[in-house]
Amino acid sequence: MPDLSVSFSKLPNTSPSIFSVMSQMAKKYKAINLSQGFPNFETDQELKELVSKAMRDGYNQYPPDAGVLDLRREIATKIESLYGKKYDPETEITITSGATEALFDAISAFVTEGDEVIVLKPAYDSYEPCIRLNGGKPVLIQLKGEEYKVDWQEVRNSISSRTRMIIINTPHNPTGTVLSKEDMTELESILKDTEIILLSDEVYEHLIFDDLEHHSASRFKNLSKRAIVCASFGKTFHNTGWKTGYCAAPEELMREIRKIHELTVFSVNHPMQKAYSEYLKDPTHYLRLNSFYQKKEITS
Repeated sequence: MPDLSVSFSKLPNTSPSIFSVMSQMAKKYKAINLSQGFPNFETDQELKELVSKAMRDGYNQYPPDAGVLDLRREIATKIESLYGKKYDPETEITITSGATEALFDAISAFVTEGDEVIVLKPAYDSYEPCIRLNGGKPVLIQLKGEEYKVDWQEVRNSISSRTRMIIINTPHNPTGTVLSKEDMTELESILKDTEIILLSDEVYEHLIFDDLEHHSASRFKNLSKRAIVCASFGKTFHNTGWKTGYCAAPEELMREIRKIHELTVFSVNHPMQKAYSEYLKDPTHYLRLNSFYQKKEITS
C-alpha cells in the first residue's frame, strides 16, 4: 500500500517546527531553551485569581464565537487610547486561540491558489507553511544590514498583479527591529491604490525599549483600512500556555476571518477571557511592561 501521507500531503516539504526541535533538545540535554518566546517568570497572581473567580462564577461553557463582548470592548478601548483608531467591538475584533490562530485565519480567509504573499525574512515560521497550505506563494525579502532594515524599493519591485498580501512583524521576531513612523508611511504609500491586504503581526507591541515607539498599523488611516492587526495576551502577561490572542480589522475583512475562526476553533477559553476583560481595565498592567523587562535586564 502506498504511503498516503506522502501521496496526499499538502505540505510535503515542511519539517517539524524549529520550536519543537529545539525544545526537545533543551529537555534532552538539560540546556537553556532559547527557542520559543515565552517569559520565564510567573503570571500576576491577581490575573490568576480572576481566572479562578470566573470558573467559580460559572463561565465554563462556550463563550460567543467572536469572544466575550466585555473583553472586545476593553481591547477596543486599549487600541483607541494607544493608537487613536476606533474599532467596533461588535464587528471588528475577534478573540482567537493565540496570535498564531489569528494569523492562520487571516491568511486562510484571503489567500487562494496562485496568490503571492510578501514575507520579510527572517520570519515567524508559521507564515510560509500557512501561505502554501492555502495555495499561495511566499515572496521572500531579506531584511538588510546589522539593524535588519526593510528595503522598501525591493518591496515595491516585488509587487505583482498576483500580490494578495504583505506580512509585517513589528517589533520583529527574532531580530528586535521596530518599524519606524517613516517605515509605516512608506508602506502606506506603496499600498495606496492597490487591493493588497496588510497582515500586521504586533505580538510584541509592548516590548519596546530605548525610547522607541511602537507604530501600529491601526495608527495610520490608510493602512488601517486594509490592515489585519494580530496580537497576543500570552506574551504581554507572561502566560503563553493560555493561548489567548485577538485580531482587529475593518468589518468587511473581519467578516471573512470569522468564517475561518468559527470552523477552526469556534471559540476560545471562556474563564481566561473573563479574567482578561477585568485585568485590562487597569492600563498599567500592559503600559509598565517595558520598564519591567528593562529593570529585569539590569538586575539580572
